[in-house]
Amino acid sequence: MGVSREEFYDPALFAIAPMGFCFPGQDAKGGDLPPRCECAPAWRAPLMATMPQIEFVLAIGLYAQRWHLGPEFGRSLTRNVEDWRAIFLRNTSPRIIPLPHPSWRNTGWLKRHPFFESELLPVLRSEIRLSIPTRE
Repeated sequence: MGVSREEFYDPALFAIAPMGFCFPGQDAKGGDLPPRCECAPAWRAPLMATMPQIEFVLAIGLYAQRWHLGPEFGRSLTRNVEDWRAIFLRNTSPRIIPLPHPSWRNTGWLKRHPFFESELLPVLRSEIRLSIPTRE
């Protein structure tokens, strides 16, 4: 994201909000199960309402993208991320950037989609930098 550790952990600048405030358990291969379906509807909208100052949301993973973008974006993570420009430039508040989950499991996806690093990440870094107030 192009921010310092101090900036990233400053609660006035960044909020990290999972789709479920519970650990859903692990699948047979040891990976995390998806968020439980009753969690986000119970708390996501009230939490987001407490943070009206949010300028943009990094919708990381398909579950977050479906929640923030709506059911028409439930198609696939790849299509959502490929359409990041159109999604980000929509007239919404907060603006949304769909991203893949930053997991070692997505290394292959990143290699197959070089636009992510060459096109999306520079814009993401620039937008984040513009939204962080300068401190003197």
